[in-house]
Amino acid sequence: MPDLTDYAKNLLGRALCARVPALPSQVFLALGTGGSDATGLTGEPAGNGYARQRVTFTGTGAQQNTDAIRFTFTAAAGTLTHVGLFDAVSGGNPLTWSALAQPAAVTGAGTVTVNPAALVVTPA
Repeated sequence: MPDLTDYAKNLLGRALCARVPALPSQVFLALGTGGSDATGLTGEPAGNGYARQRVTFTGTGAQQNTDAIRFTFTAAAGTLTHVGLFDAVSGGNPLTWSALAQPAAVTGAGTVTVNPAALVVTPA
């Protein structure tokens, strides 16, 4: 996930200048249909059992998710092409976003899974 949002860039800039921003204590992965540095993830599903999922990372330098991340759907949600990290389970601030290696077509009830170590956040 190499693309930081404008919010995250500002947060890091303040941290580097000892302005003590409130860094996130938890991060949540979301699915969507697009993204940009200004807004982060776009096209996040609403309803159908979808909810952002908490992610725990490990590593030095590149950060990787420690556990499988599972999104459960009760009905079709379309084709999801992007992921994004947020500092809250709903609402909150977008931190980073990226295209999925392969789109996930949610055509009915089911689960989209991100395997352990498949989500990698690399320092630029």
